[in-house]
Amino acid sequence: MPAAPDFPPAPDRVPVRRALISVSDKTGLVEAARALAEGGVELVSTGGTRAAIAAAGLAVKDVSDLTGFPEMMDGRVKTLHPVVHGGLLGVRDAPAHAAAMAEHGIGGIDLVYVNLYPFEKTVAAGGDFASAIENIDIGGPAMIRSAAKNHGYVAVCTEVEDLQAVLAELAAGGTTSLALRKTLAARAYARTAAYDAAISTWFASQLGEAAPKRRSLSGRLAQTLRYGENPHQAAAFYVEEAPRTGVATARQVQGKALSYNNIADTDAAIELVAEFDPQASAAVAIIKHANPCGVALGADLKTAYARALQCDPVSAFGGIVAVNRRLDAAAAREIIKIFTEVVVAPEADEDAIALFAKKKDLRLLLTGGMPDPLAPGDLFKQVAGGFLVQGRDTSRLTAADLKIVTRRQPTPQEVQDMLFAFTVAKHVKSNAIVFARDGQTAGIGAGQMNRRDSARIAALRAGEAAEQAGLPESLAKGSACASEAFFPFADGLIQAADAGATAIIQPGGSIRDEEVIAAADAAGVTMAFTGVRVFRH
Repeated sequence: MPAAPDFPPAPDRVPVRRALISVSDKTGLVEAARALAEGGVELVSTGGTRAAIAAAGLAVKDVSDLTGFPEMMDGRVKTLHPVVHGGLLGVRDAPAHAAAMAEHGIGGIDLVYVNLYPFEKTVAAGGDFASAIENIDIGGPAMIRSAAKNHGYVAVCTEVEDLQAVLAELAAGGTTSLALRKTLAARAYARTAAYDAAISTWFASQLGEAAPKRRSLSGRLAQTLRYGENPHQAAAFYVEEAPRTGVATARQVQGKALSYNNIADTDAAIELVAEFDPQASAAVAIIKHANPCGVALGADLKTAYARALQCDPVSAFGGIVAVNRRLDAAAAREIIKIFTEVVVAPEADEDAIALFAKKKDLRLLLTGGMPDPLAPGDLFKQVAGGFLVQGRDTSRLTAADLKIVTRRQPTPQEVQDMLFAFTVAKHVKSNAIVFARDGQTAGIGAGQMNRRDSARIAALRAGEAAEQAGLPESLAKGSACASEAFFPFADGLIQAADAGATAIIQPGGSIRDEEVIAAADAAGVTMAFTGVRVFRH
């Protein structure tokens, strides 16, 4: 390990005499270059960046004027040179460094503005292997890291917002502060780390490595949150460079700032409702504390919302509402009748937005689309000292996937009810039991330590919902009952049958399957095995 040299302390204020600019995203480039030039800063640049600055009538040197070498190898080699990196890494107040810079004609570079080749965007846009490789920046990260290491004298910017902060200090006093340079250095290393993480993750996927030897995560700060799950916990929301459509892509139209729990619940809501094709039917999910308290289909969103609300109107108070279609005024008018924390939709009509505007605290999020429930991806869960990684649950069942194990065969309607109930159960915390009928949840039991208690709670909810709606019998009567994992004993199935379920869907695979099948036959219910478990912890 290299010993720390005896350098003099870095100065607080450093003037900017020379800036090296090389950017792929040229947003705001000319304006920034002009501000620097007007402040007497010498501009040095490369390729297309230099051409853009020159086209604006500004004096700018090509980096080859410093190095004495032209850009070569299709632009792969242009800034990898001692004159560039010596100008970045040289400690100005260290006599040996100053002597070396003078001996070799190396001028200091006081400001670096580099944003990297768009590797992440190339991959997100479906670029082929060769295109992705060619968009791996080499010189850019090297300059960023050099400048960040020598932050005692060099300000490094990787985004236009960073450069604006530098320009503000220069406008105020013609120098940059050590505090700002340290902040910019930290941001710079975070950017190169995220860039390398994106490349390594992509490369592993290209090689088919489901579990590469090392795994890195990165994200961009989207929001500092007031607190986490509880007021004494600090929290923030980070978004990936190429985020999955959903809460990370959402535009908040109105309402208070989102909380940690709002974001978690909104994600659960939009992922659930995305399971249902908007071209086939409208779908609404109402979520409370990461669990659905009502899910339903309908000819339109107003109908679907009313049916979802009927399942558990008590729990729906203060919940999250997600819809799978463009939100219209008819649905919005119903939603605002009770207190709702968040409404999330792919888009919304202007008259629906106007209705929500009357509820100042209600948060309206528009995601710009729906997440693809069949798209592969990874899910992460932190544990002490590490994290778990698993693939996203992209399972989707059809009638052909069901194995009927009882004497009684299901009716076509029971098959549809079973598939709907099992789809919802996939998004309920384990142990999960879901009663459903005619595209509407009738009762949901979530997160219990045993499956029988989940069935009891689901049956209780179905009965209470019927009472509140003034119906003569439980919503569970004639329903399908889904269990997201197998029944280890017959008691859970018997509980469901006693509540009124006529069809049961479960993965199967218990050592007591025969006992459970016998109980189903005795109760006169039909039962399907899926062979697929959909635990959600």
